[in-house]
Amino acid sequence: MADIDIRKTHNLGLKAARAAADKMAEHLGRKFGLEGDWSGNTLNFERPGVTGSLSVDDKDLRLVVTLGFLLKAMRGSIEGAVNSERDKLFPEKARPPRSSPDAGDASPKPKKAPPRPKKGA
Repeated sequence: MADIDIRKTHNLGLKAARAAADKMAEHLGRKFGLEGDWSGNTLNFERPGVTGSLSVDDKDLRLVVTLGFLLKAMRGSIEGAVNSERDKLFPEKARPPRSSPDAGDASPKPKKAPPRPKKGA
């Protein structure tokens, strides 16, 4: 039984999702010392105390990880790192624009106020 089972729906398409999955695997591989090989659209990885797979298709991502006894205590921090990386590379689907009549009239507001003039200038 998997200790971590993460699923994510995306709208990247297969090619972009595979590229994002490669980046995710590379980053997490460095962070946790994992090595793996792709078999089709599934990356199987392992290291002492960790085995798992990262599967991707044109609409979904699934990560399944089984942790050894000593790493089970770190499950929360491992899952947090994985979720953070996943959210960076597989963003939420774009939301449809608001349909209210005045939605197009709203101009974006600046995030910062303009700088104040210096005294005596």
